[in-house]
Amino acid sequence: MLSNKRIQELELVMEFEKVEECFKEVSSWIENVGRKRLKEMINLDDSLEMLLQAQKQFREFDLVASDYCRRGQEALKKMDRWEDFSSVDVQSYRVKLQSYRDQLEEFCNQLDENRHRICETVRLYEFFDKVR
Repeated sequence: MLSNKRIQELELVMEFEKVEECFKEVSSWIENVGRKRLKEMINLDDSLEMLLQAQKQFREFDLVASDYCRRGQEALKKMDRWEDFSSVDVQSYRVKLQSYRDQLEEFCNQLDENRHRICETVRLYEFFDKVR
């Protein structure tokens, strides 16, 4: 039983190394592109026309960002089996995995919040534009 468990742990480590490339690519994109673009979109303009332009730019960014989020989530899903292993040898990989999971979750939540905020702001501006 111990031998089988050890073999399974080694298989997981090999699988992690294959999946880690995807994690690194997604993580790098989030840090170098994604977070910067989200920060640029914090301040929205005061006119409906400029706001609609910002919404269009965000939608283009959102397509790419959502793809990275999806790819990261798929890679994490492949590693769900790690939860069953608690040996010391696997612990460092679990820490890395949790770090990737936290980073991805935080970014995807920020993306959702910005998507909602921009959409609601546009709706509000459109409403006020109709009232005038």
